[in-house]
This record gives sequence, structure tokens and C-alpha cells, in this order.
Amino acid sequence: MEAATPKKHVWDKNNNWTEELNLLKEIIAKTELIETTKWGGPVYVLNGKNVIGIGGFKSYFGIWFYNGVFLKDDSKELVNAQEGVTKSLRQWRFNTIEEVNEKKVLAYIVEAIENEKAGKISKPTTKKTVISVELQEELNNNDTLAKAMTQFSLAKQREFHEYIEEAKREATKLTRIEKIKPMILDGIGLNDRYK
Repeated sequence: MEAATPKKHVWDKNNNWTEELNLLKEIIAKTELIETTKWGGPVYVLNGKNVIGIGGFKSYFGIWFYNGVFLKDDSKELVNAQEGVTKSLRQWRFNTIEEVNEKKVLAYIVEAIENEKAGKISKPTTKKTVISVELQEELNNNDTLAKAMTQFSLAKQREFHEYIEEAKREATKLTRIEKIKPMILDGIGLNDRYK
């Protein structure tokens, strides 16, 4: 008879951190946060607003603070998972259960709760619309292409314009326009193949 495979929790991507994540859950249970499940893992909310989440990954387990950018972080525990991309989310990563200092973790969580109550939230920034003069000229002179372009969302239209504007040389801009014209006519977004 085969040995039973241990039950894998959605919040433990590698099933290596069950004990460690249960410890974090016990600490969080001492607060007023409510546990929910979002994106396949535990997320803790206050008045319906995401405050923290936990999870286990290949080489670490951790807790993330959705508006962690507002935490004092005097002991420099928090990291930005994607520098330059992630605006407000911060992670506290642990490699062993011994690294979890309950008093310190609880202090960070309480501060995050207080920040939520105070309404400290990071508002998403809206991208400045970039219009490529060369692409716009091509659209003005080609009704079929212009009509096809309007079938795309504003975000996808912006991607085409930015792609042209990123080119430094005029010749490169014109080459790129010729490259994207069939894509636009076929309804294929610039980055569709990556999605």
C-alpha cells in the first residue's frame, strides 16, 4: 500500500512550511483581523480591506503587508518584492521558524491595522498617455487601420503608441509601425503573446 501524500494547502505552495504558517496564523488570530481566502491563500482583512496575507514559497515563507510602504520598519525587516514595480506592498520573509519573533511580528501587524483605520492607502498612479506622432499620422491616413485600432482597449492602444515612442531613431519608428500594422489589422495586441 502506498503512503498517503500529505494534504497540500493552497497557501503553502511547496508544502514545506505548514508548521511555520500555522505559527503566523496563531499570531494573527490575536488581532481583530478576519481571515478570508483570496488568490488561493489566506488574506486578513479589516472592514473588507486587505491588510496582510501569508504564504509559503520555494525558499521562504512570509507575511505581506498590502500598505506596507506606510510601516515605520525601524528594524528593516520589509522588502519590496519588485523594486520599481510594486508601490505599496511589502514582504517580511522568513527562512526558519526560529526567525519569527512573535512580539515583533505582532507589533508590525498592529501598526498595519492602525494605518488601515487611519485611512493610509496608496493610490494607484495613472500612466500619462503617450501619443506617437508617427503612428497617429499613419492612423489619420489609413481609415481601415484607424478603425481596427479603435477595437482595442485604451491600454492596448497606449502600448502600441509607447512601443513606437520608445524608438530613438525616426527610421526605427517607421520600421516598428510597419511591423505592428498587420497586428492591429488582425486584432492582435502588442503584448498578447505574453498573456
